[in-house]
Amino acid sequence: MPAEDTRHRFIPPGLRTLLAYRREWLVKDVVAGVVLTTLLVPQGMAYAELAGLPAITGLYTSVLCLLAYAVFGPSRILVLGPDSSLGPMIAATVLPLIASGGDSGRAVALASMLSLMVGAITVLAGVCRLGFIADLISKPTMIGYMNGLALTILIGQLPKLFGFKTDADGLIEEFGAFFRGLADGKTVPAALAVGATGIVLILVLQRRLPKVPAVLVMVVLSIAATSVFDLGGHGVSLVGELPQGFPPLTLPHVRLDDLAPLFGGALGIALVSLADTISNASAFASRTGQEVRGNEEMTAIGAANLAAGLFQGFPVSTSGSRTAVAERAGARSQLTGIVGAGLIVLMLVLLPGLFRNLPQPALAAVVITASLSLADLAGTARLWKQRRTEFLLSISAFLGVALLGVLPGIAVAVGLSILNVFRRAWWPYNTVLGRVPGLPGFHDMRSYPDAEQLPGLVIHRFDGPLFFANAKAFRNQLMRLTRDEPPPRWVLIAAEPVTDVDTTAADELEELDEALNERGISLVFAEMKDPVRSKIERYELTRTINPDHFFPTLEAAVAAFRERTGAQWTTVTAGRPPADTTGEQPPD
Repeated sequence: MPAEDTRHRFIPPGLRTLLAYRREWLVKDVVAGVVLTTLLVPQGMAYAELAGLPAITGLYTSVLCLLAYAVFGPSRILVLGPDSSLGPMIAATVLPLIASGGDSGRAVALASMLSLMVGAITVLAGVCRLGFIADLISKPTMIGYMNGLALTILIGQLPKLFGFKTDADGLIEEFGAFFRGLADGKTVPAALAVGATGIVLILVLQRRLPKVPAVLVMVVLSIAATSVFDLGGHGVSLVGELPQGFPPLTLPHVRLDDLAPLFGGALGIALVSLADTISNASAFASRTGQEVRGNEEMTAIGAANLAAGLFQGFPVSTSGSRTAVAERAGARSQLTGIVGAGLIVLMLVLLPGLFRNLPQPALAAVVITASLSLADLAGTARLWKQRRTEFLLSISAFLGVALLGVLPGIAVAVGLSILNVFRRAWWPYNTVLGRVPGLPGFHDMRSYPDAEQLPGLVIHRFDGPLFFANAKAFRNQLMRLTRDEPPPRWVLIAAEPVTDVDTTAADELEELDEALNERGISLVFAEMKDPVRSKIERYELTRTINPDHFFPTLEAAVAAFRERTGAQWTTVTAGRPPADTTGEQPPD
């Protein structure tokens, strides 16, 4: 290792970047930091309220996570902060633990402890190199989860958009409470006008003028409208004066019986945060030529959550939209985040009343437009066209969020992803192979039903590991393939796709070989991987399976069979259906 690398090995990644800082980056980083702040402030406040917390906590959180990631983050471009996808999860964890009517101080303490737990989990995952955990949610189930989350956020924000409040919990209850509020005449016309105009303005500007800070424009116009039209006097709720200054270092105080439900929520939030971070890091790294360092990213996310939790903050994640804004503004390093954090602190110290006239429906507009970006209806439609099984997985994850809630929904999403992996291993694709004149090698008889076969030889391919869950099905398949009269002389397994054989499968293979031998049928293998062959020998299967029945290639095995039997290639038109694998394939 070069001397410089050794000297910097124990320096956090963000500090390494700052040590190698280039002077020509400074102006671009400062400008990007100013632009980024215009998005950080309104979104931070909006997402704090989405999480059921005071708006000011979103600003505290933004400052601390930006500073922590600047020190520990390996990516020069990623931007962290309060996130629309985590807000409902935080609320689902914290709000059930506080009394009806809400104790904001207790809610902040619980959210801060939740952030500390998320930080501890993600730091531990990074130190233990558990980056693969982020892969527990497949893309189809993540699409369904995000669609359900988007709908949950949208329905939850509608009362604020229309100018009233509800105490309902859960998508269905909130949906009913919203329409009851409409029926009871609780709508505040001025609030609806502000919120609806804000949504239209953000969406139009983002589509037509993507370089214009749409959220900032909407916020400024909303504050101006409050002054011009006296929106507060027309029943529109305003953000009000924010507390001045910055909170001291605080260890959140929670009850002992709060820790278990908080930990359960922290696991789900950590998983979503890690998956979001890895996907965003990969996307932006490919555009900037940087390397994705998953374990360092997890440690950095953990550090950001720990820092936020010690200063009355709540869990954070990376933000694709804020990162894109920073990138378009010319950000070159983590100094962009430091500039953004410094500007927010200056605002809190010098201008705490800057957003006093910001209408609450305007914040609802920010959250609703963010929720629309979470939904992926095009991806859902693509799943329907491309693979119905994964479409059903996506819909199941969506229903898990919509019907059971946000936190159970993430458990449903993870469970469905794991079950799908198990299903594919349990029922891997398998088929009978034949020879197609003019095409080298041996081919799937489902694709080539007129392929030629050798009388007395069945070539079977099993595309997966042999283990306890599918070993008996594998054995039963081969027994069915040998039922016809006259029975084949060889059953040749194209074993190249078989990546493993466990002890249960080894016992099944031994019983299968003995059963076939009693009928004069030999079990033969070709193209078996060396690690798998080593396991076969370690299991002492060669006591029953003839060691001479292992061939390096299918061609060698077929040549040996023809030499011993004199068989000639022929097209099978009767007798055993060549591509019949007994209907064991899973529906797709």
